[in-house]
Amino acid sequence: MKKSLLKVLFIGCGDIGVRTIQRLECSQDGLVWQALAMRRHPERLSPNISSVAVDLKDTEALAGLLASRCFDAIVVTLTADQMTDQGYVDTYVGGAQALQSAIVQSGQSPGLVIWVSSTGVYHQSNGEWVDELSETNPSSFRGKRLLEAEQVIQQLAAPSVVVRFSGIYGPGRSRLISQVRQGVIVPAVPVHWTNRIHSEDCAGVLTHLLNRCGQGEALENLYLATDNEPAPAHEMQRWLAEQVGVEPLETSEARRMGNRRCSNQRLRTSGYLFCYPTYREGYGTLLADS
Repeated sequence: MKKSLLKVLFIGCGDIGVRTIQRLECSQDGLVWQALAMRRHPERLSPNISSVAVDLKDTEALAGLLASRCFDAIVVTLTADQMTDQGYVDTYVGGAQALQSAIVQSGQSPGLVIWVSSTGVYHQSNGEWVDELSETNPSSFRGKRLLEAEQVIQQLAAPSVVVRFSGIYGPGRSRLISQVRQGVIVPAVPVHWTNRIHSEDCAGVLTHLLNRCGQGEALENLYLATDNEPAPAHEMQRWLAEQVGVEPLETSEARRMGNRRCSNQRLRTSGYLFCYPTYREGYGTLLADS
């Protein structure tokens, strides 16, 4: 795959995809990337980003695009239209199956497909450590459908890498800060672990994997992408409250499911260096910029 110009297709291409394209334009690895964003409504993107209007479910149109461009890599970052089981079936499982069909129909196998998934596929809920080798037996419809989509991607007629992101935060994703400003934080007991990754590191991870592949380096077929420090949610939110000068009021409101500690050892071993190693650097920057 190593050559002077590498073509990559971003399917879905929301915030993370756009950030990745911007990083590729400034790549320092001696590679020249030519990015194309594929969305149903590309007019919502900056005019500086090359784009095409194609629906992922339109396998004939997608197959034609793949056949005509011969992409070196494809990056898929999807967002469900609805937070329902059917919404996840349509977006993730249906999307994976459509890509699978389009690659076969096109007769062109990309050098790499990166599929963005989530740590929501893990079922562990008692503070256990999880990594790429941990069992996945999700009970939620989100986890089940994400895992089902991963399984389709792993059967593609092309090399593939699944990236499971933990809880993403960053510009435009400040719901937690808003809650803390209102004095609402989770209780200290029982301990509830949270795992985070800044949106710039999401883009950094995808760029890192693309550049490694572009340099002809081997990749694992699965990476868990999260920052260096799983933290008790109470501890993290109390720290945030101190930064914004709020006296927090503990609440016993129901929390989102999932209570585990995610390891990023495989990703770090691959050579990735985090822009925001922990929530303190990431949220600190968000607060400074707000």
